[in-house]
Amino acid sequence: MNSPEKKSPSAGLSRRTIVKQGLAGIIAYAVAPTFVPSSLFGRTAPSNRLNIGFIGNGLQFAGHFSAVLGRDDCRVVALCDVMLAKATKRRDEAEKTYGAEQSDGVYRGVKAYQYSEELLARDDIDAVWICTPDHWHAPIANAAMKSGKDVYCEKPMTLTQREGRVLVDTARRCGRVFQTGSQQRSEYSFRKAAEMVRNGWIGDLTRIRTNLGEFPPALALPEQPIPAGFDYDRWLGPTPWRPYHEKRVEGNYGGGWRCFYEYGARKNGDWGAHHFDIIQWALGMDHSGPVEFIPKGWQGAQYQTHVYANGLHVERVDSGLKAMIEFTGSKGTIWVGRNEVLETDPPELAARPLRGEETHLYVSENHQSNFLDCVRSRQRPIADVEIGHRTATICHLNAIAERIGRPIHWDPVKEEIIGDEIASRWLDRPRRAPYGTL
Repeated sequence: MNSPEKKSPSAGLSRRTIVKQGLAGIIAYAVAPTFVPSSLFGRTAPSNRLNIGFIGNGLQFAGHFSAVLGRDDCRVVALCDVMLAKATKRRDEAEKTYGAEQSDGVYRGVKAYQYSEELLARDDIDAVWICTPDHWHAPIANAAMKSGKDVYCEKPMTLTQREGRVLVDTARRCGRVFQTGSQQRSEYSFRKAAEMVRNGWIGDLTRIRTNLGEFPPALALPEQPIPAGFDYDRWLGPTPWRPYHEKRVEGNYGGGWRCFYEYGARKNGDWGAHHFDIIQWALGMDHSGPVEFIPKGWQGAQYQTHVYANGLHVERVDSGLKAMIEFTGSKGTIWVGRNEVLETDPPELAARPLRGEETHLYVSENHQSNFLDCVRSRQRPIADVEIGHRTATICHLNAIAERIGRPIHWDPVKEEIIGDEIASRWLDRPRRAPYGTL
Protein backbone atom coordinates (compact mmCIF):
# COMPACT_ATOMS: atom_id res chain seq x y z
CA MET A 1 0.00 0.00 0.00
CA ASN A 2 1.37 3.46 -0.87
CA SER A 3 2.53 5.55 2.04
CA PRO A 4 0.21 8.45 2.87
CA GLU A 5 3.24 10.68 3.26
CA LYS A 6 4.03 10.33 -0.46
CA LYS A 7 0.77 11.40 -2.08
CA SER A 8 0.85 12.72 -5.63
CA PRO A 9 -1.10 15.88 -6.55
CA SER A 10 -3.96 13.71 -7.84
CA ALA A 11 -4.07 11.43 -4.83
CA GLY A 12 -6.58 13.64 -3.05
CA LEU A 13 -9.31 12.43 -5.39
CA SER A 14 -11.98 10.77 -3.32
CA ARG A 15 -14.98 8.76 -4.34
CA ARG A 16 -17.04 11.91 -3.74
CA THR A 17 -14.86 13.87 -6.18
CA ILE A 18 -15.55 11.27 -8.85
CA VAL A 19 -19.28 11.36 -8.21
CA LYS A 20 -19.43 15.16 -8.24
CA GLN A 21 -17.20 15.66 -11.28
CA GLY A 22 -18.69 12.91 -13.45
CA LEU A 23 -16.58 11.79 -16.41
CA ALA A 24 -13.70 14.13 -15.58
CA GLY A 25 -13.50 12.59 -12.13
CA ILE A 26 -13.47 9.07 -13.56
CA ILE A 27 -10.60 9.90 -15.92
CA ALA A 28 -8.59 11.52 -13.15
CA TYR A 29 -9.23 8.61 -10.84
CA ALA A 30 -8.12 6.13 -13.48
CA VAL A 31 -4.64 7.65 -13.66
CA ALA A 32 -4.26 8.35 -9.96
CA PRO A 33 -2.82 5.93 -7.38
CA THR A 34 -5.27 4.44 -4.92
CA PHE A 35 -4.58 5.19 -1.27
CA VAL A 36 -7.82 4.02 0.36
CA PRO A 37 -9.05 0.51 -0.37
CA SER A 38 -12.71 0.05 -1.26
CA SER A 39 -12.96 -2.48 1.57
CA LEU A 40 -11.19 -2.34 4.88
CA PHE A 41 -11.20 -5.51 7.02
CA GLY A 42 -14.34 -6.74 5.27
CA ARG A 43 -16.18 -3.41 5.50
CA THR A 44 -16.44 -0.48 3.11
CA ALA A 45 -13.94 2.24 3.94
CA PRO A 46 -15.78 5.36 5.23
CA SER A 47 -14.28 7.47 2.43
CA ASN A 48 -15.86 5.19 -0.17
CA ARG A 49 -19.37 5.15 1.25
CA LEU A 50 -22.15 7.04 -0.49
CA ASN A 51 -23.98 9.58 1.64
CA ILE A 52 -27.73 9.37 1.05
CA GLY A 53 -30.61 11.72 1.81
CA PHE A 54 -34.31 10.83 1.78
CA ILE A 55 -37.00 13.37 0.92
CA GLY A 56 -40.53 12.24 1.75
CA ASN A 57 -40.77 9.77 4.63
CA GLY A 58 -44.18 8.20 4.05
CA LEU A 59 -45.50 4.87 2.83
CA GLN A 60 -43.35 4.35 -0.28
CA PHE A 61 -40.22 5.51 1.51
CA ALA A 62 -40.15 2.66 4.04
CA GLY A 63 -38.82 -0.11 1.79
CA HIS A 64 -36.09 2.08 0.32
CA PHE A 65 -35.02 3.32 3.74
CA SER A 66 -34.71 -0.20 5.14
CA ALA A 67 -32.75 -1.38 2.12
CA VAL A 68 -30.25 1.47 2.24
CA LEU A 69 -29.97 1.31 6.01
CA GLY A 70 -28.89 -2.31 5.72
CA ARG A 71 -26.04 -1.62 3.29
CA ASP A 72 -22.44 -1.18 4.34
CA ASP A 73 -21.49 0.87 1.26
CA CYS A 74 -23.95 3.69 2.06
CA ARG A 75 -24.89 5.88 4.96
CA VAL A 76 -28.20 7.66 5.44
CA VAL A 77 -27.13 11.12 6.60
CA ALA A 78 -30.30 13.18 6.18
CA LEU A 79 -34.07 12.79 6.18
CA CYS A 80 -36.74 15.30 5.22
CA ASP A 81 -40.51 15.46 5.52
CA VAL A 82 -43.03 18.30 5.75
CA MET A 83 -44.29 16.49 8.84
CA LEU A 84 -41.05 16.93 10.75
CA ALA A 85 -42.00 14.27 13.30
CA LYS A 86 -41.77 11.63 10.55
CA ALA A 87 -38.22 12.63 9.67
CA THR A 88 -37.26 12.78 13.34
CA LYS A 89 -38.59 9.27 13.98
CA ARG A 90 -36.66 7.84 11.05
CA ARG A 91 -33.54 9.77 12.08
CA ASP A 92 -33.68 8.03 15.44
CA GLU A 93 -33.95 4.64 13.71
CA ALA A 94 -30.91 5.40 11.57
CA GLU A 95 -28.85 6.62 14.49
CA LYS A 96 -29.70 3.49 16.44
CA THR A 97 -28.55 1.37 13.49
CA TYR A 98 -25.30 3.30 13.14
CA GLY A 99 -24.79 3.70 16.88
CA ALA A 100 -21.82 1.35 17.05
CA GLU A 101 -19.86 3.71 14.80
CA GLN A 102 -20.10 6.72 17.07
CA SER A 103 -16.66 6.05 18.50
CA ASP A 104 -14.80 5.62 15.20
CA GLY A 105 -14.24 9.32 14.63
CA VAL A 106 -16.06 9.31 11.29
CA TYR A 107 -19.72 9.04 12.23
CA ARG A 108 -21.38 12.46 12.31
CA GLY A 109 -24.98 11.55 12.94
CA VAL A 110 -28.18 11.87 10.91
CA LYS A 111 -30.03 15.15 10.48
CA ALA A 112 -33.79 15.64 10.19
CA TYR A 113 -35.21 18.49 8.10
CA GLN A 114 -38.68 19.80 7.30
CA TYR A 115 -37.76 21.44 3.99
CA SER A 116 -35.95 19.91 1.04
CA GLU A 117 -33.90 23.06 0.40
CA GLU A 118 -32.11 22.53 3.71
CA LEU A 119 -31.15 18.99 2.82
CA LEU A 120 -30.13 19.85 -0.74
CA ALA A 121 -27.89 22.68 0.47
CA ARG A 122 -25.51 20.12 1.98
CA ASP A 123 -22.48 19.39 -0.21
CA ASP A 124 -21.64 16.10 1.52
CA ILE A 125 -24.69 14.26 0.12
CA ASP A 126 -24.06 12.20 -3.01
CA ALA A 127 -27.59 11.06 -3.87
CA VAL A 128 -31.17 11.54 -2.79
CA TRP A 129 -34.25 9.35 -2.81
CA ILE A 130 -37.42 11.29 -3.63
CA CYS A 131 -40.46 9.54 -2.18
CA THR A 132 -42.92 12.43 -2.03
CA PRO A 133 -46.36 12.50 -3.69
CA ASP A 134 -46.16 12.95 -7.47
CA HIS A 135 -46.69 16.71 -7.51
CA TRP A 136 -43.36 17.30 -5.74
CA HIS A 137 -41.23 14.88 -7.79
CA ALA A 138 -40.11 17.28 -10.52
CA PRO A 139 -39.35 20.42 -8.45
CA ILE A 140 -37.26 18.51 -5.92
CA ALA A 141 -35.53 16.31 -8.50
CA ASN A 142 -34.61 19.33 -10.61
CA ALA A 143 -33.21 21.20 -7.61
CA ALA A 144 -31.32 18.11 -6.46
CA MET A 145 -29.57 17.65 -9.79
CA LYS A 146 -28.68 21.33 -9.97
CA SER A 147 -27.11 21.01 -6.51
CA GLY A 148 -24.85 18.19 -7.76
CA LYS A 149 -26.76 15.19 -6.45
CA ASP A 150 -27.82 12.02 -8.22
CA VAL A 151 -31.49 11.12 -7.96
CA TYR A 152 -33.66 8.07 -7.37
CA CYS A 153 -37.19 9.34 -7.95
CA GLU A 154 -40.33 7.36 -7.35
CA LYS A 155 -42.71 6.83 -10.25
CA PRO A 156 -44.39 8.39 -12.09
CA MET A 157 -41.49 10.75 -12.59
CA THR A 158 -43.60 13.89 -13.00
CA LEU A 159 -46.96 15.54 -12.48
CA THR A 160 -47.09 16.90 -16.05
CA GLN A 161 -45.65 15.92 -19.40
CA ARG A 162 -43.66 19.14 -19.78
CA GLU A 163 -41.89 18.61 -16.46
CA GLY A 164 -40.33 15.42 -17.80
CA ARG A 165 -38.43 17.11 -20.61
CA VAL A 166 -37.10 19.67 -18.11
CA LEU A 167 -35.74 16.86 -15.93
CA VAL A 168 -34.12 15.09 -18.89
CA ASP A 169 -32.44 18.31 -19.96
CA THR A 170 -31.19 19.05 -16.44
CA ALA A 171 -29.85 15.52 -15.97
CA ARG A 172 -27.92 15.66 -19.24
CA ARG A 173 -26.63 19.20 -18.71
CA CYS A 174 -25.48 18.50 -15.15
CA GLY A 175 -24.20 14.98 -15.82
CA ARG A 176 -26.38 13.41 -13.14
CA VAL A 177 -27.47 9.80 -12.68
CA PHE A 178 -31.27 9.53 -12.47
CA GLN A 179 -33.13 6.32 -11.69
CA THR A 180 -36.92 6.22 -11.99
CA GLY A 181 -38.58 3.91 -9.47
CA SER A 182 -39.97 1.55 -12.12
CA GLN A 183 -38.54 -1.44 -10.27
CA GLN A 184 -40.27 -4.04 -12.44
CA ARG A 185 -37.39 -3.56 -14.89
CA SER A 186 -35.19 -5.16 -12.24
CA GLU A 187 -37.37 -8.28 -11.95
CA TYR A 188 -36.44 -11.38 -13.97
CA SER A 189 -39.95 -12.26 -15.15
CA PHE A 190 -40.55 -8.85 -16.75
CA ARG A 191 -37.15 -8.81 -18.41
CA LYS A 192 -37.67 -12.32 -19.80
CA ALA A 193 -41.12 -11.39 -21.12
CA ALA A 194 -39.73 -8.28 -22.80
CA GLU A 195 -36.90 -10.31 -24.35
CA MET A 196 -39.34 -12.89 -25.71
CA VAL A 197 -41.38 -10.12 -27.33
CA ARG A 198 -38.31 -8.32 -28.69
CA ASN A 199 -36.98 -11.53 -30.25
CA GLY A 200 -40.26 -12.44 -31.94
CA TRP A 201 -40.90 -15.65 -30.00
CA ILE A 202 -44.68 -15.09 -30.18
CA GLY A 203 -44.58 -13.76 -33.73
CA ASP A 204 -46.02 -10.41 -34.73
CA LEU A 205 -47.81 -8.70 -31.86
CA THR A 206 -51.54 -8.33 -32.39
CA ARG A 207 -52.65 -6.89 -29.01
CA ILE A 208 -51.40 -5.98 -25.54
CA ARG A 209 -53.64 -5.81 -22.49
CA THR A 210 -52.89 -4.73 -18.92
CA ASN A 211 -54.70 -4.52 -15.61
CA LEU A 212 -54.37 -1.28 -13.62
CA GLY A 213 -57.33 -1.61 -11.28
CA GLU A 214 -59.54 1.26 -10.13
CA PHE A 215 -59.49 3.96 -7.48
CA PRO A 216 -62.66 5.19 -5.78
CA PRO A 217 -63.88 8.59 -6.98
CA ALA A 218 -62.29 11.67 -5.44
CA LEU A 219 -64.84 12.98 -2.96
CA ALA A 220 -65.41 16.48 -1.62
CA LEU A 221 -63.91 16.40 1.87
CA PRO A 222 -64.88 18.60 4.83
CA GLU A 223 -62.19 20.75 6.36
CA GLN A 224 -60.33 19.42 9.39
CA PRO A 225 -57.79 21.07 11.70
CA ILE A 226 -54.23 20.83 10.39
CA PRO A 227 -52.10 18.65 12.71
CA ALA A 228 -49.42 20.42 14.73
CA GLY A 229 -46.01 20.28 13.11
CA PHE A 230 -47.37 19.62 9.61
CA ASP A 231 -46.74 22.27 6.95
CA TYR A 232 -49.85 21.59 4.90
CA ASP A 233 -49.34 24.57 2.61
CA ARG A 234 -45.94 23.13 1.71
CA TRP A 235 -47.48 19.68 1.14
CA LEU A 236 -49.90 21.22 -1.38
CA GLY A 237 -46.97 23.01 -2.99
CA PRO A 238 -47.69 23.95 -6.63
CA THR A 239 -51.19 22.41 -6.64
CA PRO A 240 -54.44 24.32 -6.01
CA TRP A 241 -55.30 25.18 -2.43
CA ARG A 242 -57.80 22.79 -0.86
CA PRO A 243 -59.01 22.54 2.77
CA TYR A 244 -57.03 20.06 4.83
CA HIS A 245 -58.45 16.59 5.39
CA GLU A 246 -56.50 13.55 6.48
CA LYS A 247 -57.77 11.49 3.52
CA ARG A 248 -56.34 14.04 1.10
CA VAL A 249 -52.76 13.65 2.33
CA GLU A 250 -52.54 10.00 3.33
CA GLY A 251 -50.51 7.59 1.22
CA ASN A 252 -53.02 4.74 1.32
CA TYR A 253 -52.54 2.43 -1.68
CA GLY A 254 -56.32 2.12 -1.93
CA GLY A 255 -56.85 5.83 -2.24
CA GLY A 256 -55.65 8.89 -0.38
CA TRP A 257 -54.03 11.61 -2.50
CA ARG A 258 -53.76 9.19 -5.44
CA CYS A 259 -57.52 9.55 -6.01
CA PHE A 260 -57.19 13.26 -6.88
CA TYR A 261 -56.16 14.55 -10.30
CA GLU A 262 -54.56 17.53 -8.55
CA TYR A 263 -51.72 15.29 -7.40
CA GLY A 264 -51.30 12.78 -10.21
CA ALA A 265 -52.91 10.77 -12.99
CA ARG A 266 -54.90 8.38 -10.76
CA LYS A 267 -54.48 4.74 -11.84
CA ASN A 268 -52.72 5.70 -15.06
CA GLY A 269 -49.97 7.26 -12.97
CA ASP A 270 -50.07 4.56 -10.31
CA TRP A 271 -49.98 1.05 -11.86
CA GLY A 272 -49.83 2.51 -15.34
CA ALA A 273 -46.37 3.87 -14.62
CA HIS A 274 -45.26 0.29 -13.94
CA HIS A 275 -47.03 -1.67 -16.66
CA PHE A 276 -46.83 0.89 -19.48
CA ASP A 277 -43.10 1.03 -18.74
CA ILE A 278 -42.64 -2.72 -19.28
CA ILE A 279 -44.68 -2.51 -22.50
CA GLN A 280 -42.45 0.31 -23.74
CA TRP A 281 -39.39 -1.81 -22.92
CA ALA A 282 -40.76 -4.87 -24.71
CA LEU A 283 -41.54 -2.80 -27.81
CA GLY A 284 -38.14 -1.06 -27.90
CA MET A 285 -39.87 2.31 -27.54
CA ASP A 286 -37.92 3.79 -24.63
CA HIS A 287 -37.21 6.96 -26.60
CA SER A 288 -40.60 7.30 -28.28
CA GLY A 289 -44.19 6.29 -27.59
CA PRO A 290 -47.75 5.86 -28.88
CA VAL A 291 -49.45 8.20 -31.34
CA GLU A 292 -53.09 8.04 -30.20
CA PHE A 293 -54.88 7.86 -26.85
CA ILE A 294 -58.55 6.82 -26.74
CA PRO A 295 -60.61 7.10 -23.52
CA LYS A 296 -62.98 4.37 -22.42
CA GLY A 297 -66.49 5.01 -23.71
CA TRP A 298 -65.49 7.10 -26.72
CA GLN A 299 -67.84 6.00 -29.52
CA GLY A 300 -68.50 2.80 -27.59
CA ALA A 301 -64.84 1.97 -26.82
CA GLN A 302 -64.88 -0.82 -24.24
CA TYR A 303 -61.40 -0.06 -22.90
CA GLN A 304 -59.01 2.83 -22.49
CA THR A 305 -56.57 2.30 -25.34
CA HIS A 306 -53.37 3.78 -26.68
CA VAL A 307 -52.10 3.02 -30.16
CA TYR A 308 -48.60 2.89 -31.64
CA ALA A 309 -47.72 4.05 -35.15
CA ASN A 310 -47.73 0.46 -36.45
CA GLY A 311 -51.37 0.07 -35.34
CA LEU A 312 -50.66 -2.01 -32.22
CA HIS A 313 -53.27 -1.43 -29.49
CA VAL A 314 -52.59 -1.43 -25.75
CA GLU A 315 -55.83 -1.92 -23.84
CA ARG A 316 -56.43 -1.23 -20.17
CA VAL A 317 -58.50 -4.23 -19.06
CA ASP A 318 -59.05 -3.97 -15.32
CA SER A 319 -60.35 -7.49 -14.75
CA GLY A 320 -60.21 -10.95 -16.25
CA LEU A 321 -56.51 -11.21 -17.10
CA LYS A 322 -54.27 -14.08 -15.97
CA ALA A 323 -51.54 -11.65 -14.97
CA MET A 324 -50.68 -7.96 -14.89
CA ILE A 325 -49.70 -7.77 -18.57
CA GLU A 326 -50.74 -9.93 -21.53
CA PHE A 327 -48.82 -9.89 -24.84
CA THR A 328 -50.65 -11.62 -27.71
CA GLY A 329 -48.89 -12.45 -30.96
CA SER A 330 -49.50 -14.42 -34.12
CA LYS A 331 -47.65 -17.42 -32.65
CA GLY A 332 -48.48 -17.31 -28.96
CA THR A 333 -49.23 -15.38 -25.77
CA ILE A 334 -47.21 -14.23 -22.74
CA TRP A 335 -48.65 -13.42 -19.32
CA VAL A 336 -46.34 -11.69 -16.84
CA GLY A 337 -46.65 -10.26 -13.35
CA ARG A 338 -44.83 -9.72 -10.10
CA ASN A 339 -43.47 -12.47 -7.85
CA GLU A 340 -41.95 -14.26 -10.86
CA VAL A 341 -45.29 -14.82 -12.59
CA LEU A 342 -44.47 -15.83 -16.17
CA GLU A 343 -46.72 -18.06 -18.26
CA THR A 344 -46.62 -18.68 -21.99
CA ASP A 345 -48.58 -20.37 -24.73
CA PRO A 346 -46.94 -22.51 -26.00
CA PRO A 347 -45.72 -23.41 -22.47
CA GLU A 348 -42.12 -24.27 -23.41
CA LEU A 349 -41.30 -20.66 -24.30
CA ALA A 350 -40.99 -19.63 -20.65
CA ALA A 351 -38.05 -21.97 -20.06
CA ARG A 352 -36.31 -21.48 -23.39
CA PRO A 353 -32.91 -19.72 -23.05
CA LEU A 354 -31.85 -16.80 -25.20
CA ARG A 355 -29.34 -17.55 -27.92
CA GLY A 356 -26.17 -15.48 -28.07
CA GLU A 357 -27.16 -13.65 -31.23
CA GLU A 358 -30.60 -12.68 -29.91
CA THR A 359 -31.42 -9.36 -28.23
CA HIS A 360 -30.41 -9.36 -24.57
CA LEU A 361 -31.84 -6.55 -22.47
CA TYR A 362 -30.20 -4.57 -19.66
CA VAL A 363 -29.80 -6.88 -16.64
CA SER A 364 -30.49 -5.52 -13.17
CA GLU A 365 -31.27 -7.85 -10.30
CA ASN A 366 -31.95 -5.08 -7.80
CA HIS A 367 -33.28 -1.62 -8.67
CA GLN A 368 -31.70 0.15 -5.72
CA SER A 369 -28.32 -1.53 -6.22
CA ASN A 370 -28.41 -0.69 -9.91
CA PHE A 371 -28.83 2.99 -9.03
CA LEU A 372 -26.02 2.97 -6.48
CA ASP A 373 -23.70 1.08 -8.82
CA CYS A 374 -24.36 3.71 -11.48
CA VAL A 375 -23.70 6.54 -9.04
CA ARG A 376 -20.20 5.09 -8.72
CA SER A 377 -19.65 4.13 -12.36
CA ARG A 378 -21.43 7.19 -13.87
CA GLN A 379 -23.29 4.89 -16.25
CA ARG A 380 -26.99 5.28 -16.97
CA PRO A 381 -29.28 3.09 -14.85
CA ILE A 382 -31.91 0.68 -16.13
CA ALA A 383 -34.75 3.22 -15.72
CA ASP A 384 -32.87 6.33 -16.84
CA VAL A 385 -34.53 9.76 -16.82
CA GLU A 386 -35.49 9.65 -20.51
CA ILE A 387 -37.14 6.26 -20.00
CA GLY A 388 -39.03 7.57 -16.97
CA HIS A 389 -40.15 10.62 -18.92
CA ARG A 390 -41.46 8.62 -21.88
CA THR A 391 -43.43 6.28 -19.61
CA ALA A 392 -44.84 9.17 -17.58
CA THR A 393 -45.90 10.81 -20.85
CA ILE A 394 -48.11 7.81 -21.60
CA CYS A 395 -49.64 8.07 -18.13
CA HIS A 396 -50.35 11.78 -18.54
CA LEU A 397 -51.79 11.54 -22.05
CA ASN A 398 -54.14 8.71 -21.10
CA ALA A 399 -55.30 10.81 -18.15
CA ILE A 400 -55.80 13.89 -20.32
CA ALA A 401 -57.88 11.91 -22.82
CA GLU A 402 -59.93 10.54 -19.94
CA ARG A 403 -60.56 14.00 -18.52
CA ILE A 404 -61.53 15.74 -21.77
CA GLY A 405 -63.51 12.72 -23.00
CA ARG A 406 -62.07 12.42 -26.50
CA PRO A 407 -59.04 10.93 -28.29
CA ILE A 408 -55.66 12.65 -28.39
CA HIS A 409 -53.28 12.44 -31.33
CA TRP A 410 -49.64 12.67 -30.29
CA ASP A 411 -46.37 13.35 -32.06
CA PRO A 412 -43.72 11.51 -29.97
CA VAL A 413 -40.85 13.18 -31.86
CA LYS A 414 -41.94 16.79 -31.36
CA GLU A 415 -43.74 15.84 -28.11
CA GLU A 416 -46.84 17.75 -29.14
CA ILE A 417 -50.58 17.06 -29.18
CA ILE A 418 -51.79 17.42 -32.75
CA GLY A 419 -54.76 19.66 -33.58
CA ASP A 420 -56.29 20.08 -30.11
CA GLU A 421 -55.52 23.34 -28.38
CA ILE A 422 -57.60 22.51 -25.29
CA ALA A 423 -55.88 19.16 -24.73
CA SER A 424 -52.47 20.77 -25.31
CA ARG A 425 -53.01 23.07 -22.36
CA TRP A 426 -52.95 20.01 -20.10
CA LEU A 427 -49.35 19.18 -21.01
CA ASP A 428 -48.45 21.51 -18.16
CA ARG A 429 -50.40 23.07 -15.30
CA PRO A 430 -50.51 26.45 -13.56
CA ARG A 431 -48.48 26.38 -10.36
CA ARG A 432 -49.61 28.01 -7.15
CA ALA A 433 -47.40 30.78 -5.80
CA PRO A 434 -44.80 30.72 -4.34
CA TYR A 435 -44.15 27.27 -5.84
CA GLY A 436 -44.40 28.45 -9.41
CA THR A 437 -41.23 27.24 -11.09
CA LEU A 438 -39.03 24.17 -11.36
